[in-house]
Amino acid sequence: MPSVAVKLYSVFFKLLLRHRLHSRNLAPSSSPFGLTSRPENPSAPAVPSFGPDGVATKDIHIDPLTSLSIRIFLPDPTPASVPDHHDISHLRRTSYSGAHLAASSPPLDQPRRSSYGSPADPAGSYRGYLPTDNARRRPDSRRMPVMLQFHGGAFVSGSNTSPANDLFCRRMARLCDVIVIAVGYRLAPESRYPAAFEDGLKVLNWLAKQANLAECSKSMGNMRDGEARRAANGQRYIADTFGASTVEPWLAAHGDPSRCVLLGVSCGANIADYVARKAVEAGKLLDPVKVVAQVLMYPFFIGSVPTHSEIKLANSYFYDKSMCLLAWRLFLPEEEFNLDHPAANPLVPGRGPPLKCMPPSLTVVAEHDWMRDRAIAYAEELRKVNVDSPVLEYKDAVHEFATLDMLLTSPQAQACADDIAIWVKKYISQRGHEFSY
Repeated sequence: MPSVAVKLYSVFFKLLLRHRLHSRNLAPSSSPFGLTSRPENPSAPAVPSFGPDGVATKDIHIDPLTSLSIRIFLPDPTPASVPDHHDISHLRRTSYSGAHLAASSPPLDQPRRSSYGSPADPAGSYRGYLPTDNARRRPDSRRMPVMLQFHGGAFVSGSNTSPANDLFCRRMARLCDVIVIAVGYRLAPESRYPAAFEDGLKVLNWLAKQANLAECSKSMGNMRDGEARRAANGQRYIADTFGASTVEPWLAAHGDPSRCVLLGVSCGANIADYVARKAVEAGKLLDPVKVVAQVLMYPFFIGSVPTHSEIKLANSYFYDKSMCLLAWRLFLPEEEFNLDHPAANPLVPGRGPPLKCMPPSLTVVAEHDWMRDRAIAYAEELRKVNVDSPVLEYKDAVHEFATLDMLLTSPQAQACADDIAIWVKKYISQRGHEFSY
């Protein structure tokens, strides 16, 4: 059973969230620009230099018409040695895929190189937001996969820059060795469905645009080098540099969008699943971006016909059924409120594309989460059409056990992050599938 501290915190959490949800229900709910965080919620500052954890961060507002923004988490791009593994399998309840842990990922306190170059080499230092030309051309600089992360909060709260989400994304960037893009999507009821889902897709399209701009910028640079050589020979050449100023330098220097992973937490898992489906439908139109896998952490699914867990655990910890129903009423348009809405129930018929086209999906569920059975059922449907879709259930765990502020430092939260990293590396590793369940 959860500890007494978790039970007490759950009571106060539900009282506060229920009060806020009811106040949101009475407030006006139309705002084209929208909100990505609430004034009462704290925010962790962006730190555009490598700290003790070896991760630099910065914020970007990417849509001039809405409040959509992102926070980029860049791990130290210099090569790191592979640390020893440790056994964490006793903290997991079971794997519904029938496979087991082959190896575990690095411990959280594993030391990393904390600077782009040595202290005696100022030209090789990262210099905050923009890597120097020398740093970009270093032979030991490497391309890293990109992970789009969608935070939780029942569509009405939470933030991509909250201290808890900031710490979680730093952990994932370090363990998975990926560039994490935490999406600050618009919140309900100011921006109802499909605003949050469209924001997730906008970020994926923005990533594709960035990759193409970076390639164009690289071509322009080669043209300028050729222009200099021709000028020396008395020739002239004019190159159009349109769009070069909009290239995001961190992604241009270190991102590999052909290895893109989606990770969603709670309601963020709903957004991740939607973005994955749209990526499948878009196909090569998203090139060079390729979604190779997705991670659904205790997804915020529901349906009109209750499952066993929805009956037995209706009054579970933190997010119980009555509170979630209110959140869905605030998120879905009033004329479209239906618990079998495609955004709410992943098993409704006619929800395209065909499940066999979906990318590999890892589902994380908690023993004391009333939404667990529907998430497990969705993963089972994916496995029926031969999609790699393991389910990891954690014993004595509650909803958001690996991402909630007071639970982030628990051994179970760290074990969950390790498990996710092991599975993700199966699809992003360039050395083969040496990591697998």
